[in-house]
Amino acid sequence: MNKKRALLSVSNKQGLTAFAKSLIELGYELVSTGGTKRAIEEAGLAVKSISEITDFPEIMGGRVKTLHPSVHGGLLAKRGNEDHMKQLAELGIATIDLVAVNLYPFKETIAKEDVTEADAIENIDIGGPTMLRAAAKSFEDVAVVVDPADYDEVIASLQTGELSFDARKQLAAKVFRHTANYDAMIAGYFADVTEESYPETYTATYEKVQSLRYGENPHQTAAFYKKANYDGASLADARQLNGKELSYNNIQDANAALDVVLEFQEPAAVAVKHMNPCGVGTGKSLFEAYGKAYAGDPVSIFGGIVALNREVDEQTAAKLKEIFLEIVIAPSFSQEALDLLTQKKNLRLLEIEMKKPGVQTHKLTSVSGGLLVQDTDEGSLEDVELEVATDRQPTEQELKDLALGWQVVKHVKSNAIVIAKSDQTLGVGAGQMNRVGAAKIALEQAGAQAEGAIMASDAFFPMPDTVETAAHAGVKAIIQPGGSKRDQDSIDACNKHGIAMVFTKMRHFKH
Repeated sequence: MNKKRALLSVSNKQGLTAFAKSLIELGYELVSTGGTKRAIEEAGLAVKSISEITDFPEIMGGRVKTLHPSVHGGLLAKRGNEDHMKQLAELGIATIDLVAVNLYPFKETIAKEDVTEADAIENIDIGGPTMLRAAAKSFEDVAVVVDPADYDEVIASLQTGELSFDARKQLAAKVFRHTANYDAMIAGYFADVTEESYPETYTATYEKVQSLRYGENPHQTAAFYKKANYDGASLADARQLNGKELSYNNIQDANAALDVVLEFQEPAAVAVKHMNPCGVGTGKSLFEAYGKAYAGDPVSIFGGIVALNREVDEQTAAKLKEIFLEIVIAPSFSQEALDLLTQKKNLRLLEIEMKKPGVQTHKLTSVSGGLLVQDTDEGSLEDVELEVATDRQPTEQELKDLALGWQVVKHVKSNAIVIAKSDQTLGVGAGQMNRVGAAKIALEQAGAQAEGAIMASDAFFPMPDTVETAAHAGVKAIIQPGGSKRDQDSIDACNKHGIAMVFTKMRHFKH
């Protein structure tokens, strides 16, 4: 009854036998279950079955094996409580001093493309979380290990004495985070299969990718987390091939660039500065697309982020290398391109598979003491029936440019205006308090090239002043949601100036 006892029951067998061997050498008696017991025995180590402790067989194919007073009494008894210890003695229950448990692979199971609901349910662990929580609750008396990465540190501490109170508490805290994450994934899975987009409690879980040097500003701390099992393109899954560690602002800007470039099927290049696109181009080749993106705003692109949706070839890499960029994102880089771009030691090169998530995702925005949750803005021109509201019809090229402008303006902070022509943006007006101000900024950037260009607006025109500003610069077609009580005033202004105007009946506010 006085011998120390360790209960081991792990799905992840990494480091198991070395850990078990070290515990035996430290005088622990091992108790285990199923596959964990077999792995320990195959290593030639002594281990008891959980059934020897409970005096009850594993039943229902292993569904019930550890849910027993002989297990949980040994975990939950407070060693300093005489009544607890007296009850254990009367019932012949030995204390359990160390628990190493990790859980059925629910996350890995639901990530499989062919997973069935039955498979998912069968991989919901019941006994494991119960043992972990019991051991963590009793951390003053029980050491609990949920992560194989902690095995060596635990053994090293035990070899030099005992685990300190603080170490036990830290291990327990890690357990509660782990079980919360596990339960959140289960809750999320069932919210998906029952189509509960906005349940009565919103549970989301994220796993740490890295600590960051600082946040938005040097006096702010920050870390980067990833959503479990997210299947779309994500900076959290990027493969960094070159350059310094990403910063908080790098990640924000790179994510903005990635969101824009995912809008396009044809070869496309996107330049972003401070989370707003400053140059977007499409073409028959990536080289052509990047040339247009650069020409769209050769000043703002300096020190910016560039995202590309095709493999970077040597020719495109040579152009990218000509200016200072923080990050280049692409699905791949040719060896020749890498040889060129890695000459810039600080240039971050990120490989990301360019794909949108398979299901509608949520955008989370924190507010003081709360959280706003909404569907991501996946609205595109494919979802709407365009209405030409003016006498003049847009030309085929204008329609193409209107589509590009509309794809870009949804990613520009409101109030937003985009000027585009010949498959490239020429000017972007972002984050202004009024729409005319945004239009003036975009048109000033476009300059003389605004003649014959299109204008895209993220929201309707409550007055014709934006049309008048566009007409003065030579804009020939406008795309906007429509829906203002004064739409006719803008339509009349367009007709007066020979401008084609298209209504989408869909707005793209980005606050």
